[in-house]
Amino acid sequence: MEEWIPLLDIILKSPSPETEASLWLDEASISLLSSSSSSSSSSSASSSSPINRSSFVSLLKKQCDVIDQTPTAKKVLFIETLPNMVQSRILSLLISEYRRFCVRDLVSLAREILGGGGKEVDFWVQRAAQNLLDRIPEPKFDWISRLDLDSADDDSISEKFDSLPDWLSEKAASTGPALPWLPISCAADVKSDTPVVDSWNGNEMMSQIRENMEEDDREVEDDIDDTIHVALQPDDHEMAANLRARITSFESTSEALTLCDEIRKLCLEKGKDSLKVLALIEPWHADDETAAVLLSNLHSGSEEEELGWASQILCSVVLPKFLSLEKSASRVLMSATIEFCKIHQRAAEYGLVFPLILRREGINSFICEVISRVLKECWHLGHISAFCQKLLCGRREEKRRFLFLPCHRELIADDPTWNESLFVLFQNILVHDVPLTQGSVDCLVSKVQELAERYSKSLKFGNFLLHFIAKCAPMLQAHKYPLIGSVKNTNSLVTKSILSKLNAL
Repeated sequence: MEEWIPLLDIILKSPSPETEASLWLDEASISLLSSSSSSSSSSSASSSSPINRSSFVSLLKKQCDVIDQTPTAKKVLFIETLPNMVQSRILSLLISEYRRFCVRDLVSLAREILGGGGKEVDFWVQRAAQNLLDRIPEPKFDWISRLDLDSADDDSISEKFDSLPDWLSEKAASTGPALPWLPISCAADVKSDTPVVDSWNGNEMMSQIRENMEEDDREVEDDIDDTIHVALQPDDHEMAANLRARITSFESTSEALTLCDEIRKLCLEKGKDSLKVLALIEPWHADDETAAVLLSNLHSGSEEEELGWASQILCSVVLPKFLSLEKSASRVLMSATIEFCKIHQRAAEYGLVFPLILRREGINSFICEVISRVLKECWHLGHISAFCQKLLCGRREEKRRFLFLPCHRELIADDPTWNESLFVLFQNILVHDVPLTQGSVDCLVSKVQELAERYSKSLKFGNFLLHFIAKCAPMLQAHKYPLIGSVKNTNSLVTKSILSKLNAL
């Protein structure tokens, strides 16, 4: 058991346990093979259990006795004796590396955890185990037995085939956009004079679309810049000061709910500059429990404007907390943020994720963990891909569309600061199987060539390169030899593996 302690320590303490744990397993397997070959006559080497991915899963599935076991109680798996957080992180490692494990063992482990044996399973552990089952492709042919081919009615089949699915019908009836990450206005309609693409008018059509997009952008910017706000009165300043004092001193939930109602009423009063009012109230000084209450109760309605009320809540309540994060975010604050961002995905992009990545000092490992969770748990893969395209390929002369309070302007830069944690973030995005565009891939290649010498000995940079080449191989053909030249300037544990992958392109 002692040989597994370093791995469990990585899973418990590392901000990116999947990557570091996978690397540890690789190194442990290699070192064990080399030591066995050099001392094959040693009885201790032959008797020690091997360290590899199969033996790790066997350890997780090992039956253990419960200390307070009753005569009727069942034994539990070794993984079930670990803290819930460690269990979910281990399952996350198995999800990201499932191709390198025995599929049958992973399915068996996940099913035993979900079975529970009458025990209550933690929500995040249950979700991770279910995700593991969903991720593993299993051939299933039992659906064939449920088909009644003789009784099929051609008309009914045709009618059902041509009808919209239920979820799309609901989206069509709603006022919000079906794909909120696309740069299309909620009020935009398809006009009758939309040109048809064919082999003769393709260039003309593209130029017209380009002109229409530029005109739409100018209209949106004019709407934001030309908003007329009513000047704040002395009573407003006095009320804001009172709310600022109460945010750090309320004693009950009912007081907190009353406080949320008063903040919302003051900020959303007709003509008021709500962002200026929030700057006076300073809600980011509240403790994490209070901030969670504010996130849950301040917002009302379903508006989805990029720079609307939901974005203002995020940039004033939690963004300053995460910008100054020097340790892992508390569970209560992280849970409240995740739930808010699931509902308000566009607000999460413009009021939280964008300004966090543009932190002037660069993101650290704790901020990287926050962003990774928001992307993984709240956004669709297409949304993440579009976000990466905007972040990496957005032209600097275009107006940046993200939100922060004026008092936090000095904390946020115009462009991302590239450091190891930012490369870890993009590695997490790649691990999540996000389909990057060719433009995003080209920009990442440019950054790799620019920074290869600076991070020549960085294992985090090397691990990013490994995942980047593995996930985006078809789009890296044109960059093969420039990348090989850049990688030769590095000297980390994974340099040879990177060169091997590049040569195989």
